[in-house]
Amino acid sequence: MIFITLGSQKFQFNRLLESVDNLIEKGVILDDVYAQVGYSDYRPKNYEYKQFMDRDEFSEMEKKCSILITHGGTGAIIGAVKNGKKVIAVPRLAQYKEHVDDHQVQLINQFKDQNLICGLNDCSQLEEALEFIKNHKFDSYLSNNHTIIDNIEKYIKESQ
Repeated sequence: MIFITLGSQKFQFNRLLESVDNLIEKGVILDDVYAQVGYSDYRPKNYEYKQFMDRDEFSEMEKKCSILITHGGTGAIIGAVKNGKKVIAVPRLAQYKEHVDDHQVQLINQFKDQNLICGLNDCSQLEEALEFIKNHKFDSYLSNNHTIIDNIEKYIKESQ
């Protein structure tokens, strides 16, 4: 199953939802697809969706999926890779009024450079990404929270 999540910020991401619909119509995507569409006003024709999900619904859907397709939101990406999901991330772009700037491009590239996700530049690459992700081995996500906490504790001790 493929799960699409577009976050809860007040921006649409109709391009991504339409691209998935088109790939289903072409027979490229044969898996069941479910989307959390957020503030998008495009309504999928070929897969089920919900505007927003509560935390439990979201967690259940993320557990069920084999592939998670998302925007370039840090929370969505980190949550999915922590749970060992294969992630395809597509940036929201300012030119389409999907965000105020293009910071998601850089964020996605950072995760991609660490071999944690399949990061795209545009929805037009989605078909290739779905083929690529089938056999690609991603690295495991390692949190650096302990390093940050250790550095803070060290700083506090040295400052006393």
